[in-house]
Amino acid sequence: MELLLPRACAGCAVAGTVLCPRCREVLAAVPRRVDTVVDTHVPVFALGPYAEAHRGVILAAKERGNLAVRRLVGAVIGAGVRHLQAAGELTHDVVLVPAPTRQRSARLRGGDPVSAFCHSSGLPAVDLLRLDPATADQTGLGASGRRANMAGRVRLHRAAPGSPVVLVDDVVTTGATLAASVERLLIAGATVQAALVVAAA
Repeated sequence: MELLLPRACAGCAVAGTVLCPRCREVLAAVPRRVDTVVDTHVPVFALGPYAEAHRGVILAAKERGNLAVRRLVGAVIGAGVRHLQAAGELTHDVVLVPAPTRQRSARLRGGDPVSAFCHSSGLPAVDLLRLDPATADQTGLGASGRRANMAGRVRLHRAAPGSPVVLVDDVVTTGATLAASVERLLIAGATVQAALVVAAA
């Protein structure tokens, strides 16, 4: 099977493994707080910049249907949360909530990658948020356009948990999706401690 379908590292495309040792080391970096153009109402932490290994694994998980790398990114998310807990940035009873995505996109990708990250993290996770089907693709929109596009578009499809929440997404660009999601969770009575993303663009 390796001869017919050779593996390639999701981070850098080197042959031989799902994720090479170098990319594993890059992804193991501790999360750092980042600033966003749009006020997200909570601290935002990123595991790295949207480049090299971080960009590679996100594209592999989203656009190339790489299910194996989704589990590995989930483990990285879990390690990032535990680091923030040890640093006192998060409490030890948090629940991960994936940021919403368009249902059509999730179907085309064989499931929502961010939801897969959360449920592979080893931490409690619950899918709470959905996007209104009328929400447009954010590609090419600036900060104000993304904010307007997301206004009133995030929906809850079940009750918010009693435990504090950490919102999780793959990439933060302007912060518009995180802001709209946090606002919807706060309206529902949830306590949102932070947002954690795989990469910051």
